[in-house]
Amino acid sequence: MIIGGFQGFSLIDYPDKICAIVFTQGCNFRCPYCHNPELIDTKRSRSDGLKDEEILSFLERRRGKLEAVTITGGEPLLQADLEDFLLKVKGLGYLVKLDTNGSFPQRLEKVLESKTVDYIAMDIKTSLDKYESVVRKKVETGQILKSIRLIMGSGLDYEFRTTVAKPLIEKEDFTKIGQLVKGCRLYVLQRFVSSKVLDDEHLDIQSYSDEEIACFKQMMEEFVQRCTVR
Repeated sequence: MIIGGFQGFSLIDYPDKICAIVFTQGCNFRCPYCHNPELIDTKRSRSDGLKDEEILSFLERRRGKLEAVTITGGEPLLQADLEDFLLKVKGLGYLVKLDTNGSFPQRLEKVLESKTVDYIAMDIKTSLDKYESVVRKKVETGQILKSIRLIMGSGLDYEFRTTVAKPLIEKEDFTKIGQLVKGCRLYVLQRFVSSKVLDDEHLDIQSYSDEEIACFKQMMEEFVQRCTVR
């Protein structure tokens, strides 16, 4: 895989588990509020050429201390050899969480069939009719919907999550998102943090207030089993 970074310890990236994080390099979206802009370009790596074997060696040494591995990005499903890597991680006895933007349902389905993932977190950027305005790329929104259905029908633990960045997502979008994920186990509202962004022209992106986010949460609770704020 093309690896853009590695973190050997985290208490927050796999629910209720101590995990390591593998950051894959490359993404097909260009969300202006992206908090990992250095991972967008496949030709730019922040890890000085970190190899799969080095990570697997680390994970082997940490067995019994770490419980899980989160694969994030970037967009991990862009990696041609992702399944092979997941198989090796599972072979070491780890739980695996996969983060995805949901734009590659066929690849996601193959991963699900391989039984190499235990938890899936999918970003839902906004309502489907506004997707391209947020991700700044051509999007087949039917692919997004297909990924949602695959995840909800997978039998795995999962979450859907949306970064609430003003003005890219608005109150009326949550009713449409709620209809997309109706009945899902967990939906997460992520506060926008303006520490860094992909596009400097969008440094004026704002966070919603706690009161506004509480309103969005109340709206989503009408559709989903559980809604939380991070």
